[in-house]
Amino acid sequence: MSPDRLPHLSLKLPVWRTRFVLVCLILGFTGLGVRAMYLQGMEHEDLQAEGAKRYARTLEMPAHRGMITDRHGEPLAVSTPVDSVGVSLWKFSITDAQRKQLAGLLGLDPAEVAKKLSPDQRGVVFLKRHLPPEQAARVMALDVPGIFLQREHRRYYPAGDVLSHVLGYTDIDEHGTEGIELAQDGQLAGRPGSRRVIKDLKGRVVEDVERVRAPRQGQDVALSIDLKLQYIAYRELKQAVTLHKAKAGSIVVLDSESGEILALANVPTFNPNNRAKYEPSRARNRALVDLFEPGSTLKPFTIAAALESGRYTPQTVIQTAGGALPLGNHVIRDVHAGGNMTVSEVLQRSSNVGTARMALSLPSHDLWTMLSSSGFGTVPRVGFPGEAGGRLRDPKSWKQIEQATMSYGHGISVSLMQLARAYTVFCGDGELMPLTLLKRTDPVAGVPVVSAKTALAMREMLQLVTQPGGTAPKAQVVGYRVAGKTGTAHKLVNGNYAPDRYASSFVGLAPASRPRLIVAVLIDEPSAGQHYGGQVAAPVASAVLAGALRVLSVPPDLPIPRTPLPSVVDAVGEEV
Repeated sequence: MSPDRLPHLSLKLPVWRTRFVLVCLILGFTGLGVRAMYLQGMEHEDLQAEGAKRYARTLEMPAHRGMITDRHGEPLAVSTPVDSVGVSLWKFSITDAQRKQLAGLLGLDPAEVAKKLSPDQRGVVFLKRHLPPEQAARVMALDVPGIFLQREHRRYYPAGDVLSHVLGYTDIDEHGTEGIELAQDGQLAGRPGSRRVIKDLKGRVVEDVERVRAPRQGQDVALSIDLKLQYIAYRELKQAVTLHKAKAGSIVVLDSESGEILALANVPTFNPNNRAKYEPSRARNRALVDLFEPGSTLKPFTIAAALESGRYTPQTVIQTAGGALPLGNHVIRDVHAGGNMTVSEVLQRSSNVGTARMALSLPSHDLWTMLSSSGFGTVPRVGFPGEAGGRLRDPKSWKQIEQATMSYGHGISVSLMQLARAYTVFCGDGELMPLTLLKRTDPVAGVPVVSAKTALAMREMLQLVTQPGGTAPKAQVVGYRVAGKTGTAHKLVNGNYAPDRYASSFVGLAPASRPRLIVAVLIDEPSAGQHYGGQVAAPVASAVLAGALRVLSVPPDLPIPRTPLPSVVDAVGEEV
């Protein structure tokens, strides 16, 4: 039926309404088109990035930290694989029973686990890092939704506390924080890379898209340290510190020909593999960062300056009768008063008076030049962070008494490494050798300090120190000539020299005919009755030299039947 016959069924709309609806539709579609063009043209990259976030991830590709080895390739620091337990909180679901099991497996308090997994936390949290793979596998066996493992690496030190002061350690993220680990961190750490992957809804990698940056693996570092010699040095030093009930001890072993540090040990020490009871004071590399007054071990440099002046020879007689030298309000004394001595005897018997008389006969600048040229007052630069430079004052400020006491090691501060390095001057042709903790493959040149004639004369006189009548007969080694010097210095306490606290030291060279090794030993505050350097430090050097010379197959330079036994000869005491 037609609407015309039924008017009530017909609907007549105003024309303007039809046009209005049409215009609205046109404007709507136009707006959508413009918006689409804008999004695809102007916001294209942002929208793609937002979309990629739903399925694409950029994962870091860690770089493996390089290994530290000794000079023969023995591993000293290696990175081992470990797992860290993390939780994706948006997927996490756990029962009370599982929570207790989880805490037990991780060795954590249940309250600590609950705190880490509280509703206030967001994203990803790590419950415990650096677990052994087998322990991590037991955690995953709980099958708790949201828990995952992340493979990492942990630094391990096979030598433990024997070499800890040299190597230092890394933090939990394998960044070097002490020792060689810090000094060589740039070479050891390498550079991490990254790759883009596609993940599914469960977070599983389903496809590798591209490698953004390839990782640069860390490089290995070979040290100058000889692990066999290191064990010998550490063992002998530890025994001496225990025997003499000392506060601490340090030892340095140098190759005098190459300037390489073959061993370096300190006691007390620490185990870098277990730092649960870590004490900063035990981690200090005393041989490089601690300073002390060297005492009589400095006398050879005063005597070398005297020989270089041309006014003295080893046979020149020095007025030491009575064993006392008044200087203003002070009196310099010898421990054992004797008659006049030759320069050789002054060194052999460690006469303070004889050394002071020679020093006072020289211009102060000449003595300062000898000490400064021998490396005192400057950082030795062996490649270790925090090396101390010691204190050597300007000679213009020296008073007469200061010049006298400086000649036998008072009023100057040095590190044991500085002292050991200075003795390289007497080993060859009078040159000061640059030291290093890294293995050297090419020979290096030293800096001339004294003439070859003076260096030879000093070696001859230093041999007398280890013979009967000297201060260090216990430094002798069967089959080898040993040259050296002892030191027994009172320690400064609150600005005054303590009468019962000593820094007892010895520096030895062997074989004296052509020195290959230098061993410097410091025993800090021995308290078991003996305190002379010849009693507590020289025997350590003797034992280390005997073992090291055998390990290095250095030919003897003394017929064994003619070698006196160190144990039957008493040392001449000294004290400054």
